Amino acid sequence: MPSSKLDALLEQLADVVAEGHRALVFSQFTSFLAKAAERLDAAGIEHAYLDGKTRGRAKAIEKFTHGTAPVFLISLKAGGFGLNLTRADYCFLLDPWWNPASENQAVDRAHRIGQTRHVMVYRMVAKDTIEEKVMALKAKKAKLFSAVLDDGAMFSSALSAEDVRSLFEG
Repeated sequence: MPSSKLDALLEQLADVVAEGHRALVFSQFTSFLAKAAERLDAAGIEHAYLDGKTRGRAKAIEKFTHGTAPVFLISLKAGGFGLNLTRADYCFLLDPWWNPASENQAVDRAHRIGQTRHVMVYRMVAKDTIEEKVMALKAKKAKLFSAVLDDGAMFSSALSAEDVRSLFEG
């Protein structure tokens, strides 16, 4: 089955790699990362892969940081802790996460001491899908959080059952 998101990712990665850049590609779905790996293989783009089941974690990291792989496919859970990937100057998030802090923690793998370049981050969100609604809900949560920090006030309103229901409405 074709995937416009994978088509867009491959188009972007072809340009990134051709220009000599290195990219991290995150997803919370290992099955989606596997499909991305298949597409990269078919396009002849070398890559490293890391998820919770990866044997030889250090070898996968080494392949990206000091090897020939300009693209590193990483599950958000496996890549959220203990990685320093300052060789990357592009990050692609293939799907939105409910918890923005988890996304940020994963992207921070490239924003470590030793990073000398700007890091471009792309959140790939399919239009007119639940992903778009998740992003809107995250924005609302961020606004509530800012209200507490900036105003010193309590949340003016909490997330309601209606907020969650709206994710599944047409």
